[in-house]
Amino acid sequence: MANNSSPARGQSQGQGSIANSSPSQPLGQAGAVVASSSTQPDVVVYCKLCLSEHPSAATSALHTCDCVFCTPCLQQYVQLAIREGGGSPVTCPDMACQRTGVLLHSEIACFASADQVELYQRLEFERGVQLDPSRAWCPVLECQAVCSVGPSSEGQPTSVPCPACHTVFCSGCRGPWQDGHTCPEHQPMTSSSSASESRGRSCSDSDLPIKQCPMCGVYIERNQGCAQMLCKSCKHTFCWYCLQNLDGDIFLRHYDKGPCRNKLGHSRASVMWNRTQVVGILVGVSVIVLVASPLLLLASPCILCCLCKPCRGKKKRRKKKELTQTDIQPELSPTKS
Repeated sequence: MANNSSPARGQSQGQGSIANSSPSQPLGQAGAVVASSSTQPDVVVYCKLCLSEHPSAATSALHTCDCVFCTPCLQQYVQLAIREGGGSPVTCPDMACQRTGVLLHSEIACFASADQVELYQRLEFERGVQLDPSRAWCPVLECQAVCSVGPSSEGQPTSVPCPACHTVFCSGCRGPWQDGHTCPEHQPMTSSSSASESRGRSCSDSDLPIKQCPMCGVYIERNQGCAQMLCKSCKHTFCWYCLQNLDGDIFLRHYDKGPCRNKLGHSRASVMWNRTQVVGILVGVSVIVLVASPLLLLASPCILCCLCKPCRGKKKRRKKKELTQTDIQPELSPTKS
């Protein structure tokens, strides 16, 4: 739906550290070496991505949130996030992560190849320039240098000199700056700060091929598809014409009235079929909850018993006692005289 990636133009450096563990010398969360014992069995970790169990030696923990996943799943996730993220931060793959951890640059380098790491650094740098109002790219194709945009009065463009090719261009339309310069009537980009004013724009402005996400400000190009846009950077859903928030509009009622009426890009029958599917899913979930509620009430004593801390403590003490008995039994075996 939206294409947020663009050609690489620069590089950025990141700092961080990651502790790589090995089976012979496991590391703790604080980086201290943990003594391994031959009597203790290998710890099994459940991965939420592939829904399977793996030994601790084949898993990796994220530094910012301490979430643990198997290493192959993290490698696939990071590589996909680099290709589809457009330079946005790579977050923890667990949707229920309370800390919303962000992977460090050193962690990304461990899970991706050198070419992908270089691509991510360039896209990250380019995204930072696009989101920074005090910087701009030189419009000269052979130059493509990063220029500093000076302060100006609100809403008014200013002249920007390029330090590399010495070209002076307009900060608004990127055209050559001349005495008495005025920006053209139709701008190639729309401002994310004026999302509330965008609803009153003309129809010609709403048909522009490139706009900014009203949430994060990333430039988005619409080349095909419907008017319901999804930003790859912040996962925000909005209307392409008026930039109105559509995150909670599961029935797409926004296109039933107002200036965006019948502008979704789908037929009326397709919209009604989509709403029927949503209603069917909601009804199906409600029926499942109603059917399963008596079973949950009957099984609630067993569930509470399994979650009870004293019961779990007894089971742990019983397992420790059995392990100690198995270790002591060979020592007490009778010896022949």
